[in-house]
Amino acid sequence: MYIAYWIIAGVLAFFYLYSGAMKVVRSREQLVPMMGWVERTPIAAVRTIGVLEVLGAVGLIVPPLTGVAPWLAIAAAVGLVLVQIGGITVHIARGEIKVLGLNIALLVLAAVTVWLATIWV
Repeated sequence: MYIAYWIIAGVLAFFYLYSGAMKVVRSREQLVPMMGWVERTPIAAVRTIGVLEVLGAVGLIVPPLTGVAPWLAIAAAVGLVLVQIGGITVHIARGEIKVLGLNIALLVLAAVTVWLATIWV
């Protein structure tokens, strides 16, 4: 289970670090071609989501790696589950049913990470 956690957490951390950093540093015009929902969302909300994704990625890796407050890995994984629930809600509201596959996959991976983290924390 320990190895499974690190594999899944590593994949999630890589994805969310990249995705979150893009939301934090890129302009709205650069984001819209990749993420249509950004067009009608206040840029402050987009930046906040990006920061939450980066913090979630760091929270999946750093606390268990250092042994300092490893329960933060559970909190980070739960936070990423909530981010995906929000993302799924936005896509459904916008009628973007075709793009839900990635959100659902990330939701499942984050939920599995919560479960795996609770086993050894």
